[in-house]
Amino acid sequence: MRIELLAQTLGVTRGGFYWYFEDRGALLGEMLDRWEQAAFAEVVERIEQGGGDARKKLARLFALAGESDELLRIDLAVRDWSRRDPAVAERLRRVDNRRMEYLRSQFGEFCKDGDEVEARCMLVSSLWIGSHFIAADHGPRSRAEVMDLAVKRLLA
Repeated sequence: MRIELLAQTLGVTRGGFYWYFEDRGALLGEMLDRWEQAAFAEVVERIEQGGGDARKKLARLFALAGESDELLRIDLAVRDWSRRDPAVAERLRRVDNRRMEYLRSQFGEFCKDGDEVEARCMLVSSLWIGSHFIAADHGPRSRAEVMDLAVKRLLA
């Protein structure tokens, strides 16, 4: 998007835009910084504040992920953006790696098999991102019931 159109959409002059951001890249960098903070640091902070063992923390993480689609919608937009921009792809990789490390630390508390830990981490990530692309019915079960079943298996 061109700066003029962006400034108009934001309701500021072009000069007003440059008062806040050096250029379009600075705006995009700030957007990614905010996404990274919200997508990882703030989520982990909320989970850790509740205390408890790893299973309780992971249960809070899964509940938090199911509370709102806003963070997921932003995450999916960043993933799409990363397909066209190598710098965004690198930022996404960093956030995904931080998420996986956090999941490993939690699953590692009650799963001693490294392969099992890694598989559960991949399943959690795939479930969170991929479940929103699946339109299948689940027979007599609701989507929420199936997600609950999946979470119970992951925490077993």
